[in-house]
Amino acid sequence: MGLKELKEELDNDVKIILSNDFNVTVTDTKQVPTISDTAITYPNLDKKEMKAKKIQTCVLYIDIRKSTDLNLKHKPNTLTKLYGAFMRSMVKAAQFYKGRVRNIIGDRVMVVFDEEDCFENAVNTAVLLNSVAKYILNKHFTHNEITCGIGIDYGRMLVSKGGIIKNGQENTSYKSLVWLGRPANVASKLTDLANKEIEINEEVKMGYFSIIDKRTSEKESYYLNFEEFFGEGYIGKYNMKQMEGNGEFYWFYSENFSAFPSTKTAQTLSKHQIPPILMTEKIYEEYKKKCSDSNDVKKNLWKEQNENLYPDYKIYGGNIIFPTIVSD
Repeated sequence: MGLKELKEELDNDVKIILSNDFNVTVTDTKQVPTISDTAITYPNLDKKEMKAKKIQTCVLYIDIRKSTDLNLKHKPNTLTKLYGAFMRSMVKAAQFYKGRVRNIIGDRVMVVFDEEDCFENAVNTAVLLNSVAKYILNKHFTHNEITCGIGIDYGRMLVSKGGIIKNGQENTSYKSLVWLGRPANVASKLTDLANKEIEINEEVKMGYFSIIDKRTSEKESYYLNFEEFFGEGYIGKYNMKQMEGNGEFYWFYSENFSAFPSTKTAQTLSKHQIPPILMTEKIYEEYKKKCSDSNDVKKNLWKEQNENLYPDYKIYGGNIIFPTIVSD
C-alpha cells in the first residue's frame, strides 16, 4: 500500500465513523468493564455501529514524582528493577480493596472501582498505595527517594474500545479501553499536583497606613506598610501622635499630617507543600459519611487545600498511611 492508498483508506474510515448513520449503543454498568467485554466493541464499518458502556464510580491514578530525574540519575539495570518493583507492588496493592487496574503508562497506574462501596475502596486504596511507596519501596530501594502522587475523582465515564484488531503477537498492543469523561481528567490532574511544592498565585489583603498632608489635602504617592510606618521613624518624622482607635487599628495625627489604616489587594506567589493524596470534595464527603469511625476522619486528617490549587474544585488532601505497613 502506498501513501496515496493509505490516505484514501483513512479518509473513508473517518468519514464512515463520523457520519450521521453510524450508530453508537451505550449501556450502563456498575462493574468495571474489561477489554474482552462483548458489550464494548471497536467501530464496525460494515454494520456502521459500535458499542460502549457507561459507569459512574471512582477513578484513581498514581505515579512516581521526578521520574525524569530518576532516569537521568540511575543506570538502566537499577531503573529496570525499580520500575518492576513499583509496578508489581502497586498493582498487587490496588487489588486489595477491589480496585481494577485498567491502564499502565510508564510509571502511571490507573485504577477503577466497581460502583458499590467505591468511595471507601478508592480512599483506602490511596492510603495503601501511599503506605507501600513510603515504607516498602523506600525500605528496599536504598537511595530512599521514591515519592508518589495520587489523585482520585468520582463521576460518570464512558468506556469504549480504541485501536484496531491485529493478527499475531502485536494484537494486544494495538487495542485498549478508552476512558472518557471528567473524572479521569480531574484525577489525572490531581495526580500531577500531588506530593509537590507548588507556587500558587493568590490575592492577599495587605495592611497599610496612608499619609495625608493636611495643608494640601493630598496623599503621599505611596502607601507605607505597617512595618515601614512603625519601624522606620515615620511617626517621628511627621511628629504624629496616636488617636483613639477601635482596638485593632489606630489613627495618628499631627498639626500638618494624619495617617489612617487601609488595606489593598495584592497578587503574591506563595509556596505550598501539597500532600501525596488529593481527592475532590465529592470523594471526601462520601467517604466521611461511610467511614465516620475511621481514625483519619475522627482526627480530621484530610485537609481542605488552597482554593487556587485547582480552580472550580474544592480539593482535600492528606498524607495518611496504614500503621500495619510501617511496622516491621
